[in-house]
Parts: sequence; C-alpha cells; structure tokens
Amino acid sequence: MRKPLPIITTSSSASHPGGRSALTCRFRCGDACFHEVPNTSANPYVGDVIAGALSRRSVMRAAAVVTAAAAAGTAVSVAAAPEAEAAPAAGKKPGAKAARGLRFEPVAPNTHDAVTVPAGYEQNVVIRWGEPILRGAPAFDPENQSAKAQAGQFGYNCDFLSLLPLPGEHGRQILVANHEYTDEVLMFRGYDAANPTREQVEIAWAAHGLAAVVVEGDRRTGKLVAVPRHPLNRRVTATTEFRVTGPAAGSDLLKTSADPTGRKVLGTLNNCSGGTTPWGTTLHGEENFNQYFANASRPTDARYGLPTGASERKWERFDKRFDVAQEPNEPHRFGYVVEFDPYDPTSTPRKHTALGRFKHEGATVRLTDDGRPVVYTGDDERFDYFYKFVGSKRMMKGQSRAAREHNLSLLDEGTLYVAKLTGDSPAIEIDGTGKLPSDGEFDGSGEWIPLATATAKGAVSHVEGMTAEEVFVFTRLAGDKVGATKMDRPEDIEPNPATGKVYVALTNNSRRGTTGNAPVDEANPRIGNKHGQVLELTERWNRADSTRFAWTLFLVAGDPADPSTYFAGFPKDQVSPISCPDNVAFDPHGNLWISTDGNALGTHDGLFGVATRGDRRGELKQFLTMPNGAETCGPIVQDRRVLVAVQHPGEIDGATVDNPASVWPDGPGKIVRPAVVAVWRADGRDIGV
Repeated sequence: MRKPLPIITTSSSASHPGGRSALTCRFRCGDACFHEVPNTSANPYVGDVIAGALSRRSVMRAAAVVTAAAAAGTAVSVAAAPEAEAAPAAGKKPGAKAARGLRFEPVAPNTHDAVTVPAGYEQNVVIRWGEPILRGAPAFDPENQSAKAQAGQFGYNCDFLSLLPLPGEHGRQILVANHEYTDEVLMFRGYDAANPTREQVEIAWAAHGLAAVVVEGDRRTGKLVAVPRHPLNRRVTATTEFRVTGPAAGSDLLKTSADPTGRKVLGTLNNCSGGTTPWGTTLHGEENFNQYFANASRPTDARYGLPTGASERKWERFDKRFDVAQEPNEPHRFGYVVEFDPYDPTSTPRKHTALGRFKHEGATVRLTDDGRPVVYTGDDERFDYFYKFVGSKRMMKGQSRAAREHNLSLLDEGTLYVAKLTGDSPAIEIDGTGKLPSDGEFDGSGEWIPLATATAKGAVSHVEGMTAEEVFVFTRLAGDKVGATKMDRPEDIEPNPATGKVYVALTNNSRRGTTGNAPVDEANPRIGNKHGQVLELTERWNRADSTRFAWTLFLVAGDPADPSTYFAGFPKDQVSPISCPDNVAFDPHGNLWISTDGNALGTHDGLFGVATRGDRRGELKQFLTMPNGAETCGPIVQDRRVLVAVQHPGEIDGATVDNPASVWPDGPGKIVRPAVVAVWRADGRDIGV
C-alpha cells in the first residue's frame, strides 16, 4: 500500500479566499470575493425543496427502467444510477493497477516555479503571449508593444483550448484558445493603474478575445509547435464585430447609440471555458464581463455585480460604451455564449442569446438520439445556478455550406432550463462539517425548470412576471424567481462520453453557511467551503423532453486527511490532495480530468485525473503542477498528448514587470508570459497506459 501523499502547507503568496492572490482577484474578476453577494433572493435550498420534487425511490426506479432498456438493446445512453457505482471502500482494490489512462506516478504537491510532470514524461511550450500568428505581425517586444502588433499576435491569459482536425494537412490541427483577461501590471513596465494610457488600453483590447492558430506535431515525439501566418490563423479581439442571434437579438434591451439595431456588438470579453460542437465550431463563455464597466446604478446591474464607480482598467475614459451612465444597455450585450467558426476566417462570430446571459464559465454540447443539441453551462458566482439548453432543431451532417449555415443556427431555438436539486437525507444530518449522512453519500434528485422557449416565430417565457426577452437578458433574475438551487460557484460542466453522466465543477464558496448567507445543504454541505466539490448527474439526456435527474457528490475536495473530504468511496490514503476544481475534461478511457484554480492547500494549482467507474472509481492522481502564481486551464487529454494553458504565471501580490514573482517560461531576465504547454510520454506510448 502506498503511503499517503504529502501536503505542503506553506504558500508562495498571500491569498484571497480560495487561495488566489489579491492580484488575480483584482484583474480576473474585479475582486468579486470582496463585494456583496449579487444573489440576495430568498430561494428555497436543497434541504427545503419538498413539494413537487421526485422522491429518491421514484428517481432510482426510473433509472432502473433506463438501465433495463439499455440491456435489452433499446437506444438509451444513460448509465446506471449513482449508487450502482459507489461501491464501499471495502470493495476497492488499492493493490491493483490504476485505471487505464491513469497509470503514471502522481506528481507530489509542490511550489516549484515550473510545470512539473510525472517521471517519464516530457513537455514543450506550444505558443506564448505575443508570438506572431498573422501575416505582417512583428516579433514580440515587451518594451515596444502596440495595439496593432498585438492584434496579430497570440493574446494574453489563455483559458479554454480546443484542437480540431485539419483535413488535407497531415500532422496538423487547429488550436482555438480563449484570451480571458489582461494583467496590465505584469504586461507594462511602470504601469500606473490610476492613469493608463490610451495605447495601453488599446493593447489590452487586442490581447482579449480568441485566437485560432494551426499547430503541427512532431512525428517522433509529442512536441507541438505553432505554424505562424497560416491562412486559417485568426485573432478576435475586444473590438471585433459580432452578430447577436436568437430571441433577444434586436431587443430594445440591447440597443445602443452605436448600434440602434441591437444586433451588432463589438468584441467579446473575459472568455473563460468553452466547448467544441459536433458540427465543428467552438463555444466560448463570457464570464466576468461586469468588471469592465463603470458607473452602474440599476438593480439589474447590481444582480450582475457591475461597479457603481470607476472600473479597474478605466476603459470608460477611452470609450463611452464602458460607461453605463452614458450607454446603459452596453452591459446587456455581454455575458453570452459565443460561437466561432475556425474553418472560415471571414466568418462573423455569434453571440447566442437563447443560452441566457450570466457569467458563463463555459458551454459543452452533446446530441440527443435524434440529433438535437443539449448545452450545459454554469454561472461562476457564489450562490448562483447551472443551466441546460435543449435545442429544437436537428444537426445536419456534412460540411456543405448549407449544412454549416444551418448548424450555426442550432443554438438559437430551443428551451433554456435551470437546475433545482433536492437532497434525500434529513436536514439534521447535513451539519456543515462535511460528515457523510447515514446513507453514506451526499445525493438526491433534481429537476430542470424551464425558463423560456425560443422558436422561429418568437419566444415564450415560462417565468411569471417576465417577458421572454427579459428572461434571456436577465437570466439570473429568472432563476431567482423559479427557486433554482444556489450552488458553490458552478463552473465547467461536461458530459462523460463513455457513461452519459454529467460532471459539474463547484470551485468553492467561502461564504456558504456564514451569517447572512445561504445555509449548507446536501449538494453544498460544508460551511465556509474553501475547497469545492464535483457533482455527478444521471439523466435521460438523449430525450429532449427529459427534465428529471439523480445526483451525487462524486468528489468533496480538500486534504484527504480531512474527514470532510470524499473521493467516491475510494480509500483516501491512496489519492492526491485537490482543492478548487475548475475546468474538467475526459480522456479516451472515460476518466475525468480536473484542473484547479486557487488551491487553498498552500501548494500550486495542477491537473488531476480520476477514474469515474469500476473498482478504481474515485482514485484521483495529480498529473502536473503549475509555476508560481499560475492556474491550470483548458485541459485537453488525447491518446498521446495532454495540453494545458498556463494562465497568469507570476500573478502574485506585489509582482510587477520589474519585480517578477516567476521566471517561467523563459528564465531570469525575461518577462513572464502566459502560454500553452503540451505534455507527452517520452517513450511515445499513450498517456497513462
């Protein structure tokens, strides 16, 4: 039996709640942790939702019917109910091999200023901030930056990553990346936060957005390199034109002096995670867009956390659209899921209003049996909700112009739902300590509550007192009205292609159960939740009319020696410590991979793999760690390569260009640069086998 993996309790930086540095909170989310919680609604909580909810027994009976149908050959792709896989610890086999795909020696928690990978694995930097990707773009020069140069260079602070095939070009793929936000203190020498220059602001506009860049793999290794100036390479920035689509397009709520049609928006901001569609496009979630605006005053603005005074970056000094007092509808044009076509560099990206407006962490898609898209999205805010959109139109196969245009409209018609969860344990057993209830699991049932339906002929609201347009623009308020379940920062949500189960990363919530805030409940069972948890849903997703699901907490994160943690019943002395789950992905074997943001255990963030089924279910192993100040983003796990985005390296309190807190990736004397990293096995074999 292996010894328990060590916990390092010293930290390389002062931390905000959840382990982030104050500098990260300042530039990434506008110090959201130190503002009042935007959700002040008096929604019922998990333990209080009784009337109208399914009983645990009825949900499990339905799951049994689904399982039986699958065994009989019926076209149903839903796994067994959660407890069917949650075997007791005594049934585990800690002496056996790890699950296929996770057979590597875990990286120990550490505070190294490097990307640390398992023994027998190698890595390379695929592309850094500032590297030229478009024709005519100059080489990166940190002392002579310009907005024009940055618009042709790879942007700042990657989050979501997607790799798409490139037919006809052997060994090449298209890498699509989000550029979530900028940290001007680490970009510009001598930056004066009170008085940014116009050039600095315009550089930041160009460093936000998206990038598409062709990459090429080395045939002898797993090394991946960017192909500069390829015809498909593209940059999308804070000033690129976007098309607004769906039920709120053209609404009076979206019209501004610059766009009286309400159908054309300049730019996309704070793109966090995303998803890749079955029809070959990418989705990108606009998250902490609120922080870029200034001088807000309305209750709807407060529900979205818009500042009442100046913004951190002072963009309102250089473009009035960021001043809510002058352009009150401009914030209504951000907070959507963006769709991008990487195969057409002339296409106009779209903002899909039918998926609702809130702080989208991402958007992941799968198809029902009859070809309709189902999209899962989380609202990354303390005490906010997670959602599902079910489209009403079927995907067309093929890559003809007609098929591609049709598929680009799939997310404009359908029904938007919000999740409401019910626990199955007595309230007295959910005491805030994280102690498991008497049935051995945090679990229960849930329902998807419809908010609004969009059709080609118009849209219909299902929320009393709100029009359909209001539901799609003020989606948080719609969730408040129908009593959705307040969660602990729902972030990335991914369906497992091997089992059909859906996994929701809940990062943390330091205010859970504290005075004046929502109490603990079975899905969010710890007071002052520093470490977060991962929720697992079982639903009949392949039916467009399915509105019921069963749920269980798959992981309750933290130090395995802490009694409040839980790893799907796997022996806790055999797992890596994990804190603050953020982005999730799946490998070809059906294992869940989790990247972390704000590790509150005092060590650096990392990437972890965990088995979701079989005797090894719940065995979690750390695959890599980040440099000083960085978080792990955008994981992609292929057969022979893992990609991660190293976001905000060196973002530690007090750090500047002249006083760096990290020397990654290029060593001492070089400016710290966010980048994308590829990892592979030195022997050329598949990852973790």
